[in-house]
Amino acid sequence: MAHVEESIVVNVPVSTAYNQWTQFEELPRFMEGVESVTQRDDTHLHWVAEIGGERREWDAEITEQVPDQRVAWQAIGGHGNSGVVTFQPVDEDSTKITVRMEHETEGLKEQLGSVLGADSRRVKGDLERFKEFIEERGRETGAWRGEVESGQRVR
Repeated sequence: MAHVEESIVVNVPVSTAYNQWTQFEELPRFMEGVESVTQRDDTHLHWVAEIGGERREWDAEITEQVPDQRVAWQAIGGHGNSGVVTFQPVDEDSTKITVRMEHETEGLKEQLGSVLGADSRRVKGDLERFKEFIEERGRETGAWRGEVESGQRVR
């Protein structure tokens, strides 16, 4: 398993950053290689992305979601990955976003890319594009304020 952890401070309130991040179908706007994300219900997503030069598809389950604090997920088939995105207010107008994830590397090309830091650079670039996107807009494109525990919507 490869591990990645990257953070960035965005100049928007925590609720704005969180609300935008949870607009999962908008993720391809700033995530490199992500072709599409389809939200099937409150806790299930279908991903299509290019990884290591190959097109991959997989489903993921939101395992935990706490408004303005965190979103955690786990792949349930296809490309094995899991992680958490946390949101911490720095002050009333800025937020620290941290992405921690683990993923399976398949084949020599992916393993080598991971060892050379390609995974971290990709996540860092995604966070920088998210920062540019949300700061330029100044507001989210939508919001879902539901709560999820153990993969089940609780509120």
